[in-house]
Amino acid sequence: MKRALIALTLGAAVLYAAPSVKKTMYVAVKKAELRVSASFFARKKGALSYGETVTALQEDGKWTQVRSASNAALSGWLSSADLTSKRIIASSATGASAQELALAGKGFDQEVENAYKKQKSDLNYKDIDAIESVSVPNNQLLTFLNEGRLAKGNKR
Repeated sequence: MKRALIALTLGAAVLYAAPSVKKTMYVAVKKAELRVSASFFARKKGALSYGETVTALQEDGKWTQVRSASNAALSGWLSSADLTSKRIIASSATGASAQELALAGKGFDQEVENAYKKQKSDLNYKDIDAIESVSVPNNQLLTFLNEGRLAKGNKR
């Protein structure tokens, strides 16, 4: 009886610990970098674009392991924030860019931006655009974090 109870407890623990999800998700950012492991500094192994369909295989903290629905050979880890369960229908008929569609998918569209500009007319949006265009290579970012003895952001 004890053995059966122990086996049942261990079996339940294994099932509970296995974070397998296998659900359909969609890329919610302009470009999502697939990584070999659940870490921002892990080697990149590919990229997915806004609206692409993926199968979520498992979750690990703030990361989700996915496989592309259109290319089964393309799989890896994405930040869970780059995914949505809502189906994204991108249409070239809208004339909107992938970035505009991504923002609209998160509730921020041109109409919302215009209303915000009216409320906050003293903000310099050209500076914001300039800041958004800055890109720091990962090796420089990692050097900065190491030299400053800062956390690498991989906390789950």
